Amino acid sequence: MLYQIYEAQRSLMEPFADFAQAAAKLYSNPLSPFGQNPFAQRVSAGYDLMYRLGKDYEKPAFNLTTIEVDGTEVAVHERVEIDKPFCELRRFKRFTDNPDTLTQLKGEPAVIIVAPLSGHYATLLRDTVRTMLKDHKVYITDWKNARTVPLSEGAFHLDDYVNYVQEFIRHVQGIYGNCHVVSVCQPTVPVLAAVSLMASRGEPTPLTMTMMGGPIDARKSPTAVNNLAMNKSYEWFENNVIFRVPQNFPGAGRRVYPGFLQHTGFVAMNPDKHLKSHYDYFKDLLKGDDAGTEAHRKFYDEYNAVLDMDADYYLETIKIVFQDFALVNGTWDVRNEDGELERVRPADIKTTAIITVEGELDDISGSGQTEAAHELCSGVPKSRQQHLEVKGAGHYGIFSGRRWRDIVYPQVKAFIAAHNQEQKTAPARTSRPRAATKKVAPRTTTRK
Repeated sequence: MLYQIYEAQRSLMEPFADFAQAAAKLYSNPLSPFGQNPFAQRVSAGYDLMYRLGKDYEKPAFNLTTIEVDGTEVAVHERVEIDKPFCELRRFKRFTDNPDTLTQLKGEPAVIIVAPLSGHYATLLRDTVRTMLKDHKVYITDWKNARTVPLSEGAFHLDDYVNYVQEFIRHVQGIYGNCHVVSVCQPTVPVLAAVSLMASRGEPTPLTMTMMGGPIDARKSPTAVNNLAMNKSYEWFENNVIFRVPQNFPGAGRRVYPGFLQHTGFVAMNPDKHLKSHYDYFKDLLKGDDAGTEAHRKFYDEYNAVLDMDADYYLETIKIVFQDFALVNGTWDVRNEDGELERVRPADIKTTAIITVEGELDDISGSGQTEAAHELCSGVPKSRQQHLEVKGAGHYGIFSGRRWRDIVYPQVKAFIAAHNQEQKTAPARTSRPRAATKKVAPRTTTRK
Protein backbone atom coordinates (compact mmCIF):
# COMPACT_ATOMS: atom_id res chain seq x y z
CA MET A 1 0.00 0.00 0.00
CA LEU A 2 2.88 2.38 0.73
CA TYR A 3 4.07 2.19 -2.89
CA GLN A 4 0.61 3.17 -4.14
CA ILE A 5 0.48 6.09 -1.71
CA TYR A 6 3.89 7.27 -2.87
CA GLU A 7 2.87 7.10 -6.54
CA ALA A 8 -0.34 9.04 -5.81
CA GLN A 9 1.69 11.71 -4.03
CA ARG A 10 4.21 11.86 -6.88
CA SER A 11 1.44 12.26 -9.46
CA LEU A 12 -0.13 15.00 -7.34
CA MET A 13 3.18 16.87 -7.07
CA GLU A 14 4.01 16.68 -10.78
CA PRO A 15 1.91 19.70 -11.92
CA PHE A 16 3.24 21.78 -9.02
CA ALA A 17 6.81 20.92 -10.00
CA ASP A 18 6.08 21.89 -13.61
CA PHE A 19 4.55 25.17 -12.39
CA ALA A 20 7.62 25.89 -10.26
CA GLN A 21 9.91 25.29 -13.24
CA ALA A 22 7.89 27.65 -15.43
CA ALA A 23 7.76 30.30 -12.70
CA ALA A 24 11.53 30.10 -12.17
CA LYS A 25 12.11 30.79 -15.86
CA LEU A 26 9.54 33.56 -15.87
CA TYR A 27 11.13 35.44 -12.99
CA SER A 28 14.68 34.93 -14.28
CA ASN A 29 13.93 36.34 -17.74
CA PRO A 30 14.89 40.05 -17.81
CA LEU A 31 12.46 40.66 -20.69
CA SER A 32 9.54 39.35 -18.66
CA PRO A 33 7.45 41.86 -16.64
CA PHE A 34 7.99 39.61 -13.63
CA GLY A 35 11.74 39.79 -14.19
CA GLN A 36 11.72 43.56 -13.56
CA ASN A 37 10.82 43.02 -9.90
CA PRO A 38 13.76 43.80 -7.54
CA PHE A 39 13.15 40.45 -5.81
CA ALA A 40 12.86 38.56 -9.10
CA GLN A 41 16.19 36.73 -8.74
CA ARG A 42 15.35 35.55 -5.23
CA VAL A 43 11.86 34.42 -6.26
CA SER A 44 13.28 32.62 -9.30
CA ALA A 45 15.85 30.84 -7.15
CA GLY A 46 13.14 29.74 -4.72
CA TYR A 47 10.97 28.33 -7.48
CA ASP A 48 13.97 26.60 -9.08
CA LEU A 49 14.83 24.89 -5.79
CA MET A 50 11.17 23.93 -5.32
CA TYR A 51 11.15 22.37 -8.80
CA ARG A 52 14.24 20.29 -8.14
CA LEU A 53 12.91 19.07 -4.80
CA GLY A 54 9.58 18.06 -6.31
CA LYS A 55 10.48 16.73 -9.76
CA ASP A 56 10.68 13.07 -10.73
CA TYR A 57 14.20 11.87 -11.57
CA GLU A 58 14.40 9.41 -14.44
CA LYS A 59 17.36 7.19 -15.33
CA PRO A 60 20.19 9.43 -16.61
CA ALA A 61 22.08 8.73 -19.83
CA PHE A 62 25.80 8.00 -19.93
CA ASN A 63 26.29 10.72 -22.59
CA LEU A 64 29.78 9.47 -23.45
CA THR A 65 30.07 10.34 -27.13
CA THR A 66 33.77 11.23 -27.40
CA ILE A 67 36.97 10.86 -25.38
CA GLU A 68 40.51 12.09 -25.89
CA VAL A 69 43.25 9.49 -26.34
CA ASP A 70 46.77 10.93 -26.42
CA GLY A 71 45.54 14.18 -27.94
CA THR A 72 43.27 12.51 -30.53
CA GLU A 73 39.50 12.80 -30.26
CA VAL A 74 37.92 9.35 -30.42
CA ALA A 75 34.22 8.72 -31.05
CA VAL A 76 32.38 6.44 -28.63
CA HIS A 77 29.37 4.34 -29.61
CA GLU A 78 27.27 2.87 -26.81
CA ARG A 79 25.48 -0.37 -27.60
CA VAL A 80 23.87 -3.34 -25.84
CA GLU A 81 25.92 -6.53 -26.21
CA ILE A 82 23.72 -8.87 -24.16
CA ASP A 83 20.14 -8.17 -23.07
CA LYS A 84 19.02 -10.20 -20.04
CA PRO A 85 15.68 -9.83 -18.23
CA PHE A 86 17.25 -7.86 -15.36
CA CYS A 87 20.45 -6.51 -16.87
CA GLU A 88 22.09 -5.30 -20.07
CA LEU A 89 25.77 -5.71 -20.79
CA ARG A 90 26.71 -2.44 -22.47
CA ARG A 91 29.79 -1.83 -24.55
CA PHE A 92 31.39 1.54 -25.23
CA LYS A 93 33.04 0.92 -28.59
CA ARG A 94 35.64 3.46 -29.70
CA PHE A 95 36.12 4.63 -33.30
CA THR A 96 38.82 6.71 -34.98
CA ASP A 97 40.22 7.29 -38.47
CA ASN A 98 43.73 7.90 -37.12
CA PRO A 99 45.73 4.74 -38.05
CA ASP A 100 48.19 4.98 -35.15
CA THR A 101 45.44 5.56 -32.60
CA LEU A 102 43.37 2.74 -34.08
CA THR A 103 46.28 0.31 -33.72
CA GLN A 104 46.72 1.41 -30.12
CA LEU A 105 43.02 0.93 -29.32
CA LYS A 106 42.94 -2.57 -30.78
CA GLY A 107 45.76 -3.75 -28.52
CA GLU A 108 44.31 -2.44 -25.25
CA PRO A 109 42.85 -4.71 -22.53
CA ALA A 110 39.13 -5.52 -22.31
CA VAL A 111 37.52 -4.62 -18.98
CA ILE A 112 34.10 -5.50 -17.58
CA ILE A 113 32.94 -2.98 -14.99
CA VAL A 114 30.34 -4.61 -12.75
CA ALA A 115 28.16 -1.79 -11.45
CA PRO A 116 26.36 -2.03 -8.12
CA LEU A 117 22.74 -3.11 -7.91
CA SER A 118 22.05 -1.26 -4.69
CA GLY A 119 19.70 1.58 -5.50
CA HIS A 120 21.37 3.74 -8.13
CA TYR A 121 21.77 3.17 -11.86
CA ALA A 122 25.03 2.15 -13.52
CA THR A 123 25.41 5.76 -14.71
CA LEU A 124 26.70 6.49 -11.21
CA LEU A 125 29.96 5.06 -12.58
CA ARG A 126 30.05 7.44 -15.55
CA ASP A 127 33.36 8.93 -14.42
CA THR A 128 34.76 5.43 -13.93
CA VAL A 129 33.82 4.50 -17.49
CA ARG A 130 35.01 7.76 -19.01
CA THR A 131 38.42 7.46 -17.37
CA MET A 132 38.95 3.79 -18.23
CA LEU A 133 37.93 4.33 -21.86
CA LYS A 134 41.20 6.15 -22.47
CA ASP A 135 43.19 2.94 -22.08
CA HIS A 136 40.74 0.02 -22.24
CA LYS A 137 37.91 -1.62 -24.12
CA VAL A 138 35.08 -1.07 -21.66
CA TYR A 139 31.90 -3.03 -20.90
CA ILE A 140 29.52 -2.34 -18.02
CA THR A 141 26.58 -4.10 -16.38
CA ASP A 142 23.52 -1.85 -16.67
CA TRP A 143 20.98 -3.22 -14.18
CA LYS A 144 17.31 -2.71 -14.96
CA ASN A 145 14.68 -1.17 -12.71
CA ALA A 146 12.75 -4.17 -11.35
CA ARG A 147 9.44 -2.32 -11.69
CA THR A 148 9.91 -2.42 -15.48
CA VAL A 149 10.43 -6.21 -15.60
CA PRO A 150 7.17 -8.16 -16.11
CA LEU A 151 6.30 -10.92 -13.66
CA SER A 152 6.46 -13.37 -16.56
CA GLU A 153 10.28 -13.04 -16.46
CA GLY A 154 10.30 -14.70 -13.05
CA ALA A 155 12.17 -13.69 -9.92
CA PHE A 156 15.76 -12.48 -9.67
CA HIS A 157 18.00 -14.05 -7.03
CA LEU A 158 21.53 -13.38 -5.86
CA ASP A 159 22.42 -16.66 -7.59
CA ASP A 160 21.13 -15.20 -10.87
CA TYR A 161 23.39 -12.19 -10.35
CA VAL A 162 26.40 -14.52 -10.01
CA ASN A 163 25.34 -16.45 -13.12
CA TYR A 164 24.91 -13.22 -15.11
CA VAL A 165 28.46 -12.16 -14.23
CA GLN A 166 29.86 -15.52 -15.35
CA GLU A 167 27.99 -15.29 -18.66
CA PHE A 168 29.32 -11.79 -19.28
CA ILE A 169 32.88 -12.87 -18.49
CA ARG A 170 32.63 -15.83 -20.89
CA HIS A 171 31.20 -13.54 -23.60
CA VAL A 172 34.10 -11.08 -23.43
CA GLN A 173 36.65 -13.89 -23.12
CA GLY A 174 35.18 -15.42 -26.25
CA ILE A 175 35.92 -12.22 -28.15
CA TYR A 176 39.38 -11.34 -26.84
CA GLY A 177 40.65 -14.56 -25.27
CA ASN A 178 40.85 -12.94 -21.84
CA CYS A 179 39.48 -10.01 -19.88
CA HIS A 180 39.73 -8.05 -16.64
CA VAL A 181 36.93 -7.43 -14.13
CA VAL A 182 36.36 -4.32 -12.01
CA SER A 183 33.68 -4.42 -9.30
CA VAL A 184 32.53 -1.39 -7.32
CA CYS A 185 30.87 -1.69 -3.89
CA GLN A 186 28.06 -4.29 -3.68
CA PRO A 187 29.17 -6.49 -6.64
CA THR A 188 32.54 -7.29 -5.09
CA VAL A 189 30.84 -10.23 -3.34
CA PRO A 190 28.98 -11.81 -6.30
CA VAL A 191 31.93 -11.14 -8.63
CA LEU A 192 34.31 -12.92 -6.27
CA ALA A 193 31.80 -15.78 -6.11
CA ALA A 194 31.50 -15.92 -9.91
CA VAL A 195 35.26 -16.07 -10.47
CA SER A 196 35.65 -18.62 -7.65
CA LEU A 197 33.08 -20.94 -9.24
CA MET A 198 34.74 -20.63 -12.64
CA ALA A 199 38.10 -21.49 -11.07
CA SER A 200 36.62 -24.49 -9.25
CA ARG A 201 35.33 -25.87 -12.55
CA GLY A 202 38.64 -25.35 -14.29
CA GLU A 203 37.32 -22.57 -16.54
CA PRO A 204 39.66 -19.74 -17.56
CA THR A 205 39.24 -16.86 -15.15
CA PRO A 206 39.87 -13.13 -15.75
CA LEU A 207 43.48 -12.02 -15.79
CA THR A 208 42.83 -9.50 -13.01
CA MET A 209 40.07 -8.72 -10.56
CA THR A 210 39.75 -5.19 -9.11
CA MET A 211 37.51 -4.90 -6.04
CA MET A 212 36.67 -1.41 -4.78
CA GLY A 213 34.89 -0.50 -1.55
CA GLY A 214 32.86 -3.69 -1.13
CA PRO A 215 31.54 -5.74 1.83
CA ILE A 216 33.63 -8.88 1.33
CA ASP A 217 33.75 -9.27 5.12
CA ALA A 218 31.14 -6.95 6.64
CA ARG A 219 32.20 -7.96 10.16
CA LYS A 220 35.27 -5.72 9.91
CA SER A 221 34.81 -2.05 10.93
CA PRO A 222 31.00 -2.21 10.57
CA THR A 223 29.36 0.99 9.35
CA ALA A 224 25.82 2.29 9.94
CA VAL A 225 24.77 0.44 6.78
CA ASN A 226 26.25 -2.82 8.08
CA ASN A 227 24.73 -2.38 11.53
CA LEU A 228 21.24 -1.93 10.14
CA ALA A 229 21.53 -5.10 8.06
CA MET A 230 23.03 -7.08 10.92
CA ASN A 231 20.78 -5.89 13.76
CA LYS A 232 17.42 -6.34 12.04
CA SER A 233 16.05 -9.79 11.30
CA TYR A 234 15.36 -11.17 7.84
CA GLU A 235 11.64 -11.06 8.68
CA TRP A 236 11.89 -7.38 9.65
CA PHE A 237 13.22 -6.46 6.22
CA GLU A 238 10.63 -8.61 4.46
CA ASN A 239 7.76 -7.08 6.44
CA ASN A 240 8.89 -3.44 6.43
CA VAL A 241 10.68 -2.61 3.18
CA ILE A 242 9.20 -5.00 0.60
CA PHE A 243 6.18 -3.85 -1.43
CA ARG A 244 4.43 -4.75 -4.67
CA VAL A 245 4.84 -2.64 -7.81
CA PRO A 246 1.63 -0.69 -8.63
CA GLN A 247 -0.48 -1.46 -11.70
CA ASN A 248 0.78 1.45 -13.82
CA PHE A 249 4.21 -0.17 -14.37
CA PRO A 250 5.22 -3.15 -16.58
CA GLY A 251 6.36 -5.05 -13.48
CA ALA A 252 2.99 -4.69 -11.73
CA GLY A 253 2.68 -7.15 -8.86
CA ARG A 254 6.41 -7.82 -8.50
CA ARG A 255 7.73 -7.73 -4.94
CA VAL A 256 10.50 -5.13 -4.70
CA TYR A 257 12.51 -2.97 -2.38
CA PRO A 258 11.32 0.39 -3.81
CA GLY A 259 13.80 2.98 -4.96
CA PHE A 260 12.09 5.79 -3.07
CA LEU A 261 12.65 3.96 0.23
CA GLN A 262 16.29 3.45 -0.63
CA HIS A 263 16.66 7.13 -1.48
CA THR A 264 15.14 8.06 1.88
CA GLY A 265 17.77 5.90 3.53
CA PHE A 266 20.58 7.51 1.52
CA VAL A 267 19.50 11.01 2.56
CA ALA A 268 18.94 9.97 6.20
CA MET A 269 22.60 8.96 6.48
CA ASN A 270 23.76 12.58 6.02
CA PRO A 271 20.72 14.90 6.27
CA ASP A 272 22.72 17.97 7.31
CA LYS A 273 25.04 17.58 4.34
CA HIS A 274 22.15 17.46 1.87
CA LEU A 275 20.36 20.39 3.51
CA LYS A 276 23.51 22.49 3.27
CA SER A 277 24.02 21.44 -0.35
CA HIS A 278 20.53 22.64 -1.31
CA TYR A 279 21.00 25.91 0.57
CA ASP A 280 24.33 26.46 -1.19
CA TYR A 281 22.56 25.81 -4.50
CA PHE A 282 20.01 28.51 -3.63
CA LYS A 283 22.81 30.99 -2.83
CA ASP A 284 24.66 30.09 -6.06
CA LEU A 285 21.49 30.87 -8.01
CA LEU A 286 21.32 34.28 -6.35
CA LYS A 287 24.98 34.97 -7.15
CA GLY A 288 24.67 33.73 -10.71
CA ASP A 289 27.34 31.07 -10.13
CA ASP A 290 26.66 28.92 -13.20
CA ALA A 291 29.49 26.47 -12.46
CA GLY A 292 28.27 25.84 -8.92
CA THR A 293 24.63 25.40 -9.88
CA GLU A 294 25.50 23.08 -12.77
CA ALA A 295 27.67 20.90 -10.54
CA HIS A 296 24.78 20.62 -8.06
CA ARG A 297 22.32 19.68 -10.79
CA LYS A 298 24.60 17.02 -12.24
CA PHE A 299 25.23 15.41 -8.87
CA TYR A 300 21.58 15.30 -7.77
CA ASP A 301 20.29 14.28 -11.20
CA GLU A 302 22.35 11.14 -10.61
CA TYR A 303 21.91 10.81 -6.86
CA ASN A 304 18.12 11.19 -6.92
CA ALA A 305 17.62 8.69 -9.77
CA VAL A 306 16.97 5.35 -8.08
CA LEU A 307 15.65 1.95 -9.12
CA ASP A 308 13.62 -0.81 -7.48
CA MET A 309 15.37 -4.07 -6.60
CA ASP A 310 13.69 -7.47 -6.82
CA ALA A 311 12.76 -8.60 -3.31
CA ASP A 312 14.37 -12.04 -3.55
CA TYR A 313 17.72 -10.60 -4.60
CA TYR A 314 17.67 -7.91 -1.92
CA LEU A 315 16.63 -10.19 0.95
CA GLU A 316 19.16 -12.87 -0.03
CA THR A 317 21.91 -10.25 -0.11
CA ILE A 318 21.00 -9.12 3.40
CA LYS A 319 21.06 -12.68 4.71
CA ILE A 320 24.07 -14.09 2.86
CA VAL A 321 26.39 -11.06 2.97
CA PHE A 322 25.44 -9.19 6.17
CA GLN A 323 23.90 -11.79 8.46
CA ASP A 324 25.34 -15.23 7.67
CA PHE A 325 28.66 -13.92 6.27
CA ALA A 326 28.47 -17.00 4.06
CA LEU A 327 31.35 -16.00 1.78
CA VAL A 328 33.96 -15.62 4.53
CA ASN A 329 32.56 -18.56 6.51
CA GLY A 330 32.83 -20.85 3.48
CA THR A 331 29.15 -21.84 3.62
CA TRP A 332 27.81 -20.17 0.47
CA ASP A 333 26.24 -22.48 -2.12
CA VAL A 334 25.20 -20.91 -5.44
CA ARG A 335 22.64 -22.51 -7.74
CA ASN A 336 23.97 -22.55 -11.31
CA GLU A 337 22.07 -22.43 -14.60
CA ASP A 338 21.59 -26.21 -14.51
CA GLY A 339 19.91 -26.17 -11.11
CA GLU A 340 22.98 -27.53 -9.31
CA LEU A 341 24.38 -26.15 -6.05
CA GLU A 342 28.06 -25.25 -6.10
CA ARG A 343 30.12 -24.24 -3.08
CA VAL A 344 31.95 -20.92 -3.42
CA ARG A 345 35.67 -21.51 -2.76
CA PRO A 346 37.80 -18.38 -3.36
CA ALA A 347 40.92 -20.42 -2.51
CA ASP A 348 40.46 -22.22 -5.84
CA ILE A 349 41.41 -19.03 -7.71
CA LYS A 350 45.02 -19.48 -8.86
CA THR A 351 45.68 -17.39 -11.97
CA THR A 352 43.70 -14.19 -11.42
CA ALA A 353 45.70 -11.29 -10.00
CA ILE A 354 43.82 -9.29 -7.35
CA ILE A 355 43.86 -5.62 -6.37
CA THR A 356 41.59 -4.18 -3.66
CA VAL A 357 40.85 -0.49 -3.09
CA GLU A 358 39.42 1.14 0.03
CA GLY A 359 38.73 4.74 1.02
CA GLU A 360 40.08 5.92 4.37
CA LEU A 361 36.80 7.72 5.17
CA ASP A 362 34.39 5.23 3.57
CA ASP A 363 31.17 5.26 5.64
CA ILE A 364 29.49 2.49 3.61
CA SER A 365 32.14 -0.25 3.42
CA GLY A 366 34.41 0.05 6.43
CA SER A 367 38.17 -0.36 6.61
CA GLY A 368 39.34 -3.91 5.98
CA GLN A 369 36.09 -5.20 4.48
CA THR A 370 37.40 -5.25 0.91
CA GLU A 371 40.97 -6.12 1.85
CA ALA A 372 39.60 -9.35 3.36
CA ALA A 373 39.48 -10.76 -0.19
CA HIS A 374 43.25 -11.38 -0.09
CA GLU A 375 43.01 -13.81 2.81
CA LEU A 376 40.14 -15.66 1.13
CA CYS A 377 42.04 -15.97 -2.17
CA SER A 378 44.90 -17.90 -0.60
CA GLY A 379 45.65 -19.71 -3.87
CA VAL A 380 46.81 -16.48 -5.55
CA PRO A 381 50.55 -15.80 -4.99
CA LYS A 382 51.25 -12.74 -2.84
CA SER A 383 53.25 -11.30 -5.72
CA ARG A 384 50.00 -11.06 -7.67
CA GLN A 385 48.07 -9.29 -4.91
CA GLN A 386 47.93 -5.59 -4.15
CA HIS A 387 45.97 -3.37 -1.76
CA LEU A 388 45.44 0.39 -1.91
CA GLU A 389 43.97 2.61 0.79
CA VAL A 390 43.14 6.10 -0.47
CA LYS A 391 43.79 8.73 2.18
CA GLY A 392 41.02 11.28 2.60
CA ALA A 393 38.65 9.45 0.26
CA GLY A 394 35.08 8.52 1.08
CA HIS A 395 33.05 5.83 -0.64
CA TYR A 396 32.39 7.70 -3.89
CA GLY A 397 35.89 9.16 -4.03
CA ILE A 398 37.51 5.82 -4.88
CA PHE A 399 35.64 5.48 -8.19
CA SER A 400 34.62 9.03 -9.12
CA GLY A 401 36.20 12.45 -8.95
CA ARG A 402 39.73 13.78 -8.50
CA ARG A 403 41.06 11.09 -6.18
CA TRP A 404 39.79 8.35 -8.51
CA ARG A 405 41.42 9.95 -11.55
CA ASP A 406 44.69 11.04 -9.91
CA ILE A 407 45.35 8.33 -7.32
CA VAL A 408 43.28 5.19 -7.87
CA TYR A 409 43.08 4.90 -11.64
CA PRO A 410 46.84 5.16 -12.38
CA GLN A 411 47.48 2.21 -10.03
CA VAL A 412 44.57 0.15 -11.35
CA LYS A 413 45.68 0.87 -14.92
CA ALA A 414 49.26 -0.18 -14.15
CA PHE A 415 48.07 -3.34 -12.37
CA ILE A 416 45.92 -4.38 -15.35
CA ALA A 417 48.68 -3.60 -17.83
CA ALA A 418 51.27 -5.57 -15.85
CA HIS A 419 49.18 -8.74 -15.98
CA ASN A 420 47.68 -8.30 -19.45
CA GLN A 421 50.72 -9.62 -21.27
CA GLU A 422 50.73 -12.95 -19.47
CA GLN A 423 49.96 -16.23 -21.18
CA LYS A 424 46.48 -16.31 -22.67
CA THR A 425 43.94 -18.43 -20.85
CA ALA A 426 43.00 -21.82 -22.25
CA PRO A 427 39.60 -22.43 -23.91
CA ALA A 428 36.77 -22.79 -21.40
CA ARG A 429 35.98 -26.27 -20.13
CA THR A 430 32.28 -26.87 -19.67
CA SER A 431 32.53 -29.96 -17.50
CA ARG A 432 32.15 -29.48 -13.76
CA PRO A 433 33.79 -31.69 -11.15
CA ARG A 434 31.11 -33.79 -9.48
CA ALA A 435 32.61 -33.12 -6.07
CA ALA A 436 31.86 -29.42 -6.45
CA THR A 437 28.20 -29.73 -7.40
CA LYS A 438 25.08 -31.21 -5.96
CA LYS A 439 21.98 -31.84 -8.07
CA VAL A 440 18.87 -30.26 -6.66
CA ALA A 441 15.39 -29.50 -7.83
CA PRO A 442 14.94 -26.26 -9.81
CA ARG A 443 14.15 -23.26 -7.63
CA THR A 444 10.55 -22.21 -7.25
CA THR A 445 9.53 -18.91 -5.72
CA THR A 446 6.46 -18.46 -3.56
CA ARG A 447 5.31 -14.87 -3.53
CA LYS A 448 3.38 -13.61 -0.57
